[in-house]
Amino acid sequence: MTGERVSIQTEDFDLQKEIAALRAGDPRVGAVCSFIGTVRDRNDGSDVASMELEHYSGMTEKAIESMIDEAQRRFDILGARVIHRVGLLQPQDQIMMVAVTSAHRGESFQACEFLMDYLKTQAPFWKKEQTPEGARWVDARVDDDDALARWGIQASNA
Repeated sequence: MTGERVSIQTEDFDLQKEIAALRAGDPRVGAVCSFIGTVRDRNDGSDVASMELEHYSGMTEKAIESMIDEAQRRFDILGARVIHRVGLLQPQDQIMMVAVTSAHRGESFQACEFLMDYLKTQAPFWKKEQTPEGARWVDARVDDDDALARWGIQASNA
């Protein structure tokens, strides 16, 4: 944990260490909400042997920083941290983490969910799955756009 709000990395992360660092030295923190995403072994009816994630260095971090800025404008949060892994990952590997601190749980829950919805639709990542049928790029989903729309943000990724 480096104290950064955003980290794009190949190596795994330790949720406990990340949360401890996010709350360190801030006695105002009364709530922490976190979400961890993992690589699934099935998607769209097919087995998934592995997933490879790519990103555009610099652009991806900037987009996620903007997402966190927007979450801070919308919710009374004290801190946030987003980690997203890239490279080759296997089923059950941790792929990403969103953690948010606030004085009260409601703000943390909302901001965490907002960041997840925003991340799923707006962060520039490209995912390729290896399946028995061969490699395939993962498309955005209409459900993800719908989730973002409930926050008053329109996206058309699918």
